[in-house]
Amino acid sequence: MNLRRTTGLRRGLTAVALSAGLVLAAAGCGGGGDGGDDTKEPRPSSTEEDGGGGDRPGGTGNGEPLAEVRGGDDITLTIASARRESGGFVTVTGKVTNGGGKVWVAPGWEGEESEVALRNKLSVAGAKLVDKKGKKRYLVLRDTEGRCLCTSFGQPIQAGKSKTWYAQFPAPPEGNDKVEFQIADMPPAGVTLGGEG
Repeated sequence: MNLRRTTGLRRGLTAVALSAGLVLAAAGCGGGGDGGDDTKEPRPSSTEEDGGGGDRPGGTGNGEPLAEVRGGDDITLTIASARRESGGFVTVTGKVTNGGGKVWVAPGWEGEESEVALRNKLSVAGAKLVDKKGKKRYLVLRDTEGRCLCTSFGQPIQAGKSKTWYAQFPAPPEGNDKVEFQIADMPPAGVTLGGEG
């Protein structure tokens, strides 16, 4: 009788322990957004073929770029979309095309700040948004480790090839929607910010 009672008690405790473990495991798998690492904003996904913006606010909706500028070495920078996001930031997307006859390594595009440039080689970390109405210049956002919230190309761009890019900036005040995108020695590209995407 004692052996039977002990065995039953052990089975009962095992069942309780397993149930508690399953409840804790299920709670741990929940995808709640509270308590996560908020230092990095989500990065938009795009492929080299789609060119970024499409019909979202801040884009033209007809496949035409918002702006296009040409720089030295036959490099073309296209801006497909520029839109305000919830959370007080702006996301700018586009494409860079190497129309020259040699590999292009994005000289100066990572910016002049040595700490940022070291962590963000071959990137658009040196981009700026200029709000002439508010007389302010906004730099690309960075995470707590100094990495930009922007595209890092990873490798030089081969001759005749294109790569899509994005960069996120603090948002200018509402109503200051006409801005200029500037990077390295490329001419400034004027764009109008769209609403939240």
